[in-house]
Amino acid sequence: MSSSASSVSTADGTDRLCVSERAQSVPSPVLHLRQLPADVSEQEVIALALPFGRVSQLITLKAKNQAFLEMASEEAAVTMVNYYTSAPPTIRNQPIFIQYSTHRELKTDNLTNQRAALQAISAAAVHSGNMASGGEGRGLAPGQSPVLRIIVENLFYPVTLEVLQQIFSKFGSVLKIITFTRNNQFQALLQFSDSVHAQHAKAALGGQNIYNGCCTLRIDSSKLSALNVKYNNDKSRDFTRADLPAGELDPASFGVPLPPYGATAFQPTFHQHTGLSMAAMSPPRVSLQVAPPAGHSVLLVSNLNPESTTPLGLFVLFGVYGDVQRVKILFNKKENALVQMSDATQAQLAMSHLNGQRLHGNVIRVMPSRHPVVQLPRGGAGPEEQTLTRDFSGSALHRFKKPGSKNFSNIFPPSATLHLSNIPSSVSEEVLKDLFSSSGFTVKAFKFFQKDRKMALMQLVSVEEAIEALIALHDHQLDHNQHLRVSFSKSTI
Repeated sequence: MSSSASSVSTADGTDRLCVSERAQSVPSPVLHLRQLPADVSEQEVIALALPFGRVSQLITLKAKNQAFLEMASEEAAVTMVNYYTSAPPTIRNQPIFIQYSTHRELKTDNLTNQRAALQAISAAAVHSGNMASGGEGRGLAPGQSPVLRIIVENLFYPVTLEVLQQIFSKFGSVLKIITFTRNNQFQALLQFSDSVHAQHAKAALGGQNIYNGCCTLRIDSSKLSALNVKYNNDKSRDFTRADLPAGELDPASFGVPLPPYGATAFQPTFHQHTGLSMAAMSPPRVSLQVAPPAGHSVLLVSNLNPESTTPLGLFVLFGVYGDVQRVKILFNKKENALVQMSDATQAQLAMSHLNGQRLHGNVIRVMPSRHPVVQLPRGGAGPEEQTLTRDFSGSALHRFKKPGSKNFSNIFPPSATLHLSNIPSSVSEEVLKDLFSSSGFTVKAFKFFQKDRKMALMQLVSVEEAIEALIALHDHQLDHNQHLRVSFSKSTI
């Protein structure tokens, strides 16, 4: 296909460019873009090219709904054309056609000024399409790694390996994923089949929310060229190797069958992600419309220390991640307990944060239970069995019963640093340190918030000690009407 024969002056009026381009198959650094929106901006055009390299020159012909774009190298132009041949780009849901130009370069007399203007436009395009991803705010050179590093902030709903695979596979073939927690943040490494798909996903998804108002994606390019996945389980997956073992995290070893790949005990529902173009990714960001996972709300907690574990202690700990309704320590197997959360989302959140943590000297295991609810003891149960089961459905200590509570945006994995709040003005640093020390905990550091002395950070010697301190001192009475609130912090002192 070709455009109508015409010519048009560049901005300085000294150079004329013919737009009678025939379909061109010979590679060139200059690309011809057609069927652009009538009011297309230079920033929108540049945003299409940024994932493939630096843009050297740009001439838009708005009267013809066309543009000529010169990449910094022919290699970048070839990569861009090859990619968009299989995945046609859109601007505001309008398909754009891209082909090689018969021109080898674009020339203007006022080259210095045009380059300066182009750099400013490119910076704006990077800012709107890419800055939220936590990158360096620059164009992405071709040949970068196909591996992305993903950080999920404001993690209220759980984000599973399968959710990441479904979201990112809309931009290309996802080969491998590894999930982990670092610096008290849920992170993942995700490998695409090629770097172009990785950079396209990075530009489109950076700064977006997986769920409404939470689970925000921060995406950077990784320095790794490939991922080495040893196990297929809920933490890592090689989608090209179904033969890999499940490894030490195999839930089957704890009496729960491993779900088939592509499914989880809390199966997420993903609504088709449509119509996203990099040019359309300017703020405000919108949710990716992933529905919270559905499933049972009861968790099986195993390998507990029966000498130190109580229903109240489990209520306080699991209550950091949701509103606990009931807790039952099994009468004949006291190293096991059932914890019923308000819903499956909270259960998954608690499981993802607490499985593998050390509590009272034991590494605990948290997994879905087959029980849909925790049954209260029958009338004929003995006194010991009665004390091992507690109903907390009416508790005043539920953190999430108030819609819109700020607790929804302050959910973090267990850490050695605790966030203290609801501190009366009469309580000093020494009083709080003495409170923790006299309870058997070692305080490494303490700091009041500068702008709000009702809150402070308390750093202990280990994550295990911080978990036990939270259980022991959350809701501790500090004066006649104020009780200490304790949660985990993502910060360090």
